[in-house]
Amino acid sequence: MIRTIEKLAHDRRTVEDDLRRSMDELKKAAESLRPLIERLSAPSAPASRRLFGGAAGSDSQDLRAGLVEIATAVESLAMTAARQAEIQAELSDIRDRLWDAEGNNHVGMIFKSMEWRVDRLAEAYEDASAALKAFAHLRDQLSRLQAAIEDKRLSTPPEVGRILETLEDWSYLRFENRFRGSHEEIRKQQIAFLDDFPAGGRVLDLGCGRGEFLELLESKGFQAEGVDLNAEMVSACREKGLQAEHGDLIEILASKPDATLDGVFSSQVIEHLSPESLRRMIELAYAKLRPGGRLLLETVNPLSVFALVHIYFLDFTHRFPVHPLALQFLMEVAGFSPVAVRWGREAEGEKLQAVPPDDEAAAILNRDIDRLNSLLFAPPNYSVLGRKS
Repeated sequence: MIRTIEKLAHDRRTVEDDLRRSMDELKKAAESLRPLIERLSAPSAPASRRLFGGAAGSDSQDLRAGLVEIATAVESLAMTAARQAEIQAELSDIRDRLWDAEGNNHVGMIFKSMEWRVDRLAEAYEDASAALKAFAHLRDQLSRLQAAIEDKRLSTPPEVGRILETLEDWSYLRFENRFRGSHEEIRKQQIAFLDDFPAGGRVLDLGCGRGEFLELLESKGFQAEGVDLNAEMVSACREKGLQAEHGDLIEILASKPDATLDGVFSSQVIEHLSPESLRRMIELAYAKLRPGGRLLLETVNPLSVFALVHIYFLDFTHRFPVHPLALQFLMEVAGFSPVAVRWGREAEGEKLQAVPPDDEAAAILNRDIDRLNSLLFAPPNYSVLGRKS
């Protein structure tokens, strides 16, 4: 749109220049008639001399020549005026198109601004909804505590702990809504993972969060189950009609019967676990999967400085970054084969730009830039996929 506006503005300036030149020609043509008008208006001279200012000749010839000269001048005036009218019409059309383009561009900017505001309002609505639910739950708990105090019975530590846990869950849900990305963004990132699991199989999502992958699984006919330690996340999933269970990921995975799952999925979770818990999760997943079942773990890429700075250290609940080769090794030791490391989308907009390859020095510099880009702006996320043979 900006290029269209610039082109129309250039066309407008060109036509305005043509219009000014045409007006100058019109003035010159009008001024060329002035001597004829003055000679014709002289009262004492014969007609031929009034026309030409010279010696008298044949009146008919002189008049004919004078009329031809006048007609020529008038024709020049008419043609110049007609050209001016065409230029004015063209200028008017360009101005209209320019105004339309500027108006459309302004409207587009307004709509983009509105989309941003709508997205922020959606986030604020989710935060507000979560807050209302949390506070309703807290009000109920506090009412019970107040009644116990009135009966001269003190509140027990587990009750206080549950209230604090609800507050923490609500706080982290707000954090997710602000920094994890919108539901649609997460769905776009995760939709490719559907092809990694046997069609229509039973898939357990460990750390299902707000339920984006559960929704994708259900939409494609999978038997989707989720589990999350955050009660507010589980509540959000259940409100969408998704099957989600509140509890510890390792404990719930351990409670599943052996060889009953076709897939185990976990996104942006293992960086929250201790090394011992991660190893235990992988071993349990192998036991609970049927032959041919898949384990897919996605996490932040510690080989990307950009990911560490902007993603990993942003979340204060992260415990350990997991190196992709270490994760691959843990899955191979647990029995998965084959095991493949796969990289997410690269941070293309952040990368350093190469210089034109004019000489050997430029080639060396570009190799160094490539190495820097690999270190600084490697894909922010990676996943490891293992198959139970």
